[in-house]
Amino acid sequence: MNPQTTLKKLNLDFTNKTPAATRRRRMVWTQRARHLSQAAFAAFILGSSVAHHLATDDGATASIDALCPFGGIETLQKWIVSGGQFIAKTHASNLILLFAVVVGTLIAGGAFCGWVCPFGATQDLLSAIRRRLKIPEIHVPEKLDRVLRYGRFVTLGLILFQTALTVKLWFADFDPYRTLFGLDWLYEFDWIVSWPAYVVTLGVLGATLFVERGFCRYACPLGGAISVLGRFSLLRIRRDGPSCKGCAVCEIPCPVKLHVATANVVSSNCIGCMACVDACPRHGSLELKLHPTWIDPILKIFKRPAKAQLPVSGK
Repeated sequence: MNPQTTLKKLNLDFTNKTPAATRRRRMVWTQRARHLSQAAFAAFILGSSVAHHLATDDGATASIDALCPFGGIETLQKWIVSGGQFIAKTHASNLILLFAVVVGTLIAGGAFCGWVCPFGATQDLLSAIRRRLKIPEIHVPEKLDRVLRYGRFVTLGLILFQTALTVKLWFADFDPYRTLFGLDWLYEFDWIVSWPAYVVTLGVLGATLFVERGFCRYACPLGGAISVLGRFSLLRIRRDGPSCKGCAVCEIPCPVKLHVATANVVSSNCIGCMACVDACPRHGSLELKLHPTWIDPILKIFKRPAKAQLPVSGK
């Protein structure tokens, strides 16, 4: 094979300076960096789960429950009320991870979901398999999509209520992330006890083959909390209306199906994958900017033109 052809296939042909070629290279390498980050975090969680199951002493290694930021949300109420106690299977590490996610969200919005979360990586992998196998994708109607997105907050509220009521990790019996990455199905498989978790996990993974990032969009409780907090993030993707030609190319690769082409500021449901920015064919039309939305009202005050003064007539 011609070396130049090979470079083109790998998007390493930097001699091609056309805007389309530059955009393709930028998009490919951004997504490669993202997938590498996702793979690294997923490998760490899986490695920790294996070490926990193989440990001969109880408590010698952390379980997956102690390595989840959502566990920090679940145990926060008991930690505050009891003066430092945690619900079973949680640890101070949960609060530390929760604090890290909160700080990260206030800086970069939903980047945790797009660059870190192992279950998000799993959904991206399944979507890639769907595309490779040419399985038709199910496109949820817009009106239904808007309603279903509130499911994250319903799930979040239900989990917090049940956790406070039972004083245990109630969601652990259903959580597809914990079920998949906790590896109990590999080391301690028990269908009679854990069938609800297995059914939910298989259902979520099966649905993901047809609805891209369906769990993230409609059911993830942590994603719901991040989307609310993300409204205050410093970094936001913004669209420059005058330079945008309205081609909507930016919406095609979006894994969470946001309306990027018509928004001045991309929704806080964004997972920060940057696919829309890289796909935009017009430089500067869509950019990640250090420009939080809460500063806009302040800037409007300073940009407000001064009232014209009437001339004072002479005597």
